[in-house]
Formats: sequence, C-alpha cells, structure tokens
Amino acid sequence: MGLFDRIWRVIRANINSLVSGAEDPEKILEQTVIDMQNDLVKLRQAVAQAIATQKRTERQCDQAQSTADEWYRRAQLALQKGQENLAREALTKRKSYQETATAMKVQVEQQKQIVEKLKQNMRQLEHKISEAKVKKNMYIARARSAKASEKLNEMLGSVNTGNALSAFERMEEKVMQLEAKSEAIAELGTDSLEKQFASLEDGNDVEAELEAMKAEMLPGRTNQKLPTQDTSE
Repeated sequence: MGLFDRIWRVIRANINSLVSGAEDPEKILEQTVIDMQNDLVKLRQAVAQAIATQKRTERQCDQAQSTADEWYRRAQLALQKGQENLAREALTKRKSYQETATAMKVQVEQQKQIVEKLKQNMRQLEHKISEAKVKKNMYIARARSAKASEKLNEMLGSVNTGNALSAFERMEEKVMQLEAKSEAIAELGTDSLEKQFASLEDGNDVEAELEAMKAEMLPGRTNQKLPTQDTSE
C-alpha cells in the first residue's frame, strides 16, 4: 500500500536518524506512534463517512426502485382500465426512476468496494500500530541501554585509569620493598644473636682446652699427691 509504505519510510528514516542525530529517541518514537494513531482516527472517520454514503445511496436506490415498481403497477392498472395514454405516461415515469435506481446500484457497488478497501487499510494500519508499539518499546529499551552505556563509558573515560594503576603498582612495589627490608633486618638480628652465642660457646671450648693443656704441661699447678713414706722403719 502506498500509504503504509510512506508511513514506514518515515518511521525507518526517523529511527535511522537516531544514530547520527541529537534527537531524543523516546520522544521521536512516541510521536511516531501518536502520528500513526492520528492517521488511524482519520481513516476510521473516512470509513464511517464512506459507510454512511453507501447506506444513503442504498436507501435512495431502494426508493427509486420502489417508485419505478409503483409506476409500473400504475401502468398495468391504467392499461387494464383501457387508459393506454395514461399507461404510457406511467411507463415513462417508471423508466426514469428505473434508470435512476440502476445508476444508483452501480454507485452502491462502487461504494461497497471503497468501503471494503478503507476497512482493509484500517485493519492494516491497526496491525502496523500494534507492531510499532512493540518495536517502540524495544527501541526505547535499546536507546536507554545505549545511553546508560554511554554515560558509563564517559565516567570511565574521565578517570585516568593509567595513573591509578601506576599508583597501585608503585605502592605494591613499595610494600614489597618494606617487607623485604623487614625480613632482612629480622634475619640479620637473628644471625647476630646466634653468632654471639656461638662465640660464647666457642670461647668456653677454647678455655677448657687451654686448662687441659696447662694441667698436662704444668703439673706443678695441679694438686699433686706427696710421696708416701714407709712407716715400717
């Protein structure tokens, strides 16, 4: 249908313009559906007017046919009464109304086709509006999601993540250095203490060995036993 092709071209154009334009997608989609509903109201009014015209033409056709039938009956009556001229005039009247009724029957058929066509267009538009509402909700949801993603990307873009990560890396390295230094100090402290005790222990061994040597080499420094005298003399 030419009408619906134009409508959908406008809809597609509006939707495609959302990609590069600065319009609010929700407002455009809402307005598009409103415009289609307004077109539907106008189409319904046109259908109602066409039906009213058809009904009026049908009534006029029925009336003309009824009048033609009445004049034909009168012509029969006049002929039965021997009034041939009167019957001829009645037939002339009947012919005029019959022609009118015949012409109106053609109009009625044409109007029926127009009404049926309008009804078909109306049903198609109603269906298209239902589809448009579903698509409108889908596109609005997508537009909102896109807006949310855009704002999120803007927020992420405004944060210098490179500097932040670099700062974290520096702090991590600093902490690792502090931990290594603490461990080194602890190890050095432990080694020093152990060395002191080891030194003391080594010193005791040397002193003990020195005393042993003195006892061996310098017997006079030890408690020697005096030789025993023979008491038998």
